[in-house]
Amino acid sequence: MTKVRTKFLCQQCGFEAAKWVGRCPGCLEWNSLVEKTAAPSFPLRSDQKPVNNPQVISDVLVDSGIRYRTGSAEVDRVLGGGLVPGSLVLLSGDPGIGKSTLLLQVARWLSDQNGPVLYVTAEESVQQIALRASRLGINSNRLMVLGEADLGIVAEHIKQLNPLMVIIDSIQTVFSPELVMAPGTLGQVRESTAFLMNLAKTTQIVVWIVGHVTKDGAIAGPRVLEHMVDVVLHLDGERHHSFRILRGMKNRFGSTNESGILEMQETGLVDVTNPSEWFLTERPINAAGSVVVATLEGTRPLLVEVQALVVPGGFGQPRRSITGADYNRVSLILAVLEKRVGLNILNQDVFVNVVGGTKVIEPAADLGIALALASSFKGIPANRDLLVTGEIGLTGEIRSVGQINKRLQEAARLGFKQLIIPKGNERQVKNPAGTELIGVVTLEEALEVVFSG
Repeated sequence: MTKVRTKFLCQQCGFEAAKWVGRCPGCLEWNSLVEKTAAPSFPLRSDQKPVNNPQVISDVLVDSGIRYRTGSAEVDRVLGGGLVPGSLVLLSGDPGIGKSTLLLQVARWLSDQNGPVLYVTAEESVQQIALRASRLGINSNRLMVLGEADLGIVAEHIKQLNPLMVIIDSIQTVFSPELVMAPGTLGQVRESTAFLMNLAKTTQIVVWIVGHVTKDGAIAGPRVLEHMVDVVLHLDGERHHSFRILRGMKNRFGSTNESGILEMQETGLVDVTNPSEWFLTERPINAAGSVVVATLEGTRPLLVEVQALVVPGGFGQPRRSITGADYNRVSLILAVLEKRVGLNILNQDVFVNVVGGTKVIEPAADLGIALALASSFKGIPANRDLLVTGEIGLTGEIRSVGQINKRLQEAARLGFKQLIIPKGNERQVKNPAGTELIGVVTLEEALEVVFSG
């Protein structure tokens, strides 16, 4: 529902105030302010909107699917093949993770290949944007930069320039002058997004909006913000590592199970075409506590190294330091190792790290984490050619995982010979040539296979 602007006008001097006061600040008359209301001007009023009539669904003309390439195969992969004209895309991520860098690169490609692009910066100055573009080697005469937070003024510039794409950085700092609210408030964010959505749909301009995140990693602002846009992307990664993962959280034009892997370099974000090989490049030889697991990032198989260090604890509560994995999941695995396998590990200090700065959130990494912990606790290194995948239940059983063949094909491609998988997945597997496939039912059985030698 469109909010109504409320103002107070002095009947004596015409002074306009945002709130009622007893004495007019302009002419100093008492009780001269009267309330006036006016509907916001930037959303289309009912008398301005085109009339839509019901149609038979089979008679609706469907676009053949024109998409604009972004210049990055990884970004196109997450978007479902490219940017759809008239779409509203929300990009979120932690401060300094590379959101503006990514958008500048996309803007450069589209402006060079397709048409003019307008970058609206409401946080940084145009000089800061120009400095970043200079560092990235971006020098396009069709990429325009506008330092403005007033959406009314932005709309006028869009009308004059008629760009192919508009970038709003960020939605929490732009505002509508028709609403008596501070930028970033729930009402301003909601109404500004509604205006940009209407702009995208009526002009077929691609609109990107940058969204802040809270300390918990969620997108700041009302939840309706994510419902209103067509695509929600999240740029994730550790600031002290070079890898970034672009995840699709919502996509009305493609799959939401895709992710793109990028590397931050001096020239900007660069596609990583073979991420598994990158993550395993510096893997140590014959080191206890190191195991490779097969996970999925969207629909892409990804092999990552899980490292664990288990040392005798000092006085008091044992330490737990988990990086790249879920803390509660690791606690569960430690309890299963103690109760079902008999390892006296709960009183030990435990450190778990997923190498490369990536995050492993799916349960298929459970078996790899458990074997890495057991390897460090026993001081016995696992076979270098070993790869594992499987979910661990509370009774110590190894449960099946999805898309097992994709995981095993990636493992065989990178030269892994011994593949430990859940027994329940064996009937679905097409065993890659030159590999030994071992199905296990329980965690205890998996430990016997790995450490029997």
